[in-house]
Amino acid sequence: MIILLMLIPLSLMLLAVAIGAFVWAVRKGQFDDMDTPALDILADDERAPVAVVAQARSADSNIGDHGD
Repeated sequence: MIILLMLIPLSLMLLAVAIGAFVWAVRKGQFDDMDTPALDILADDERAPVAVVAQARSADSNIGDHGD
């Protein structure tokens, strides 16, 4: 029974910390835009530069070439 005298105030303090963290996050704008980050993963990347593509193709063509 005595443990309740310690656990109840401790749980209330943890609750106050959690509410304070939530209020801080809301005031800092952490929940302003919930849709854009989820849609960013669906956006296409820009095309690779031509030099990178040409280098990759030449590396692929040299894979089977042993110089025999």
